[in-house]
Amino acid sequence: MTTHLDATTAADVSVSAEELGVPAARRRSAVLEESIRKDPGRFRVLTGDRPTGRLHLGHYFGTLHNRVRLQELGVETMVVIADYQVLTDRDVADRLTEHVADLVLDYLAIGIDPDRSTIFAHSAIPALNQLLVPFLSLISVAELNRNPTVKEEISQSRQSSVSGLMFTYPVHQAADILFCKANLVPVGQDQLPHLEVTRTIARRFNRRYGDGGATLFPVPEALLSAAPLLLGTDGAKMSKSRGNAITLAASADETARLIRGAKTDPGRHITYEPATRPEVSSLVLLAALCLGRDPHLVAQDIGGRGAAALKSLVTEAVNEYLAPVRLRRTQLAEDRGYVRQVLRDGNERANAIAETTLDEVRAAMSTAY
Repeated sequence: MTTHLDATTAADVSVSAEELGVPAARRRSAVLEESIRKDPGRFRVLTGDRPTGRLHLGHYFGTLHNRVRLQELGVETMVVIADYQVLTDRDVADRLTEHVADLVLDYLAIGIDPDRSTIFAHSAIPALNQLLVPFLSLISVAELNRNPTVKEEISQSRQSSVSGLMFTYPVHQAADILFCKANLVPVGQDQLPHLEVTRTIARRFNRRYGDGGATLFPVPEALLSAAPLLLGTDGAKMSKSRGNAITLAASADETARLIRGAKTDPGRHITYEPATRPEVSSLVLLAALCLGRDPHLVAQDIGGRGAAALKSLVTEAVNEYLAPVRLRRTQLAEDRGYVRQVLRDGNERANAIAETTLDEVRAAMSTAY
């Protein structure tokens, strides 16, 4: 695995901030997908999760499946377990070791290969975290305050006060992305403002500390996924914290119970109409994703047989689809030493990258004493 990506690699595919609106990002993503197919080795991806609980089907079809796809195409993939970002959630932080181990198990079970992808913990990479101070100097409080994703995080935190850690979350994310000089970040459209902070920091650092036009950091691009929106069993967004999700580690019986209790609507005839029948359509979509079929055809096959038939089909499809993932997860869980070793190896590789980058940052800033 390479530990340094030439900054010019991404420079020739970067776009300006003004072009990073959702329609433009979708067009650009199509171009990037073609570039990935032609030459996957020119890209490095940074992606990851906060360790707040076991991953679920929304995560799988939203992001995890895409990570494995990129890995299989030959894209170098860095997967960060963003443990520092849960320090604002005291109830979660108290079980951090357990949650981190669960994430590694989920990653390995769904096909992330530690020989081809690097799984690492944010807190284990000191040089990465040292980038936070110079990066904070490049972004204003007003710019952070305007970030809509930060506002949403704060509103959902249900806390009486906001910590500096939560407020500077986009800058932490910038350090995660730029320490390894990732030039591609798979995101949903709601995460574009976060990525724009990273892009802004990269451009400002290069302008302020670049020597003779040289750029230290690539300006990373968004790879917008066409990820389907799966609702939780209560009809709201699927979420670890709401208890409405089917986790990858759930047993077949638990999955059946959760799907039986899933919210639908009074209409007996099953159709796929996400705008007007969101709960029913989400179940139809889940079955379609697991079966590899068009959701309209899945709905058509069920027709007038109603919600019971739909839930029966979804249960069977999900359990069959997840059976190999669950089997592998169970086998991996029996060897916790291997799971810990995967994380130690990933941390070692990420540390080597971060230390190289920090040395370059110090040289650029004239702080290499």
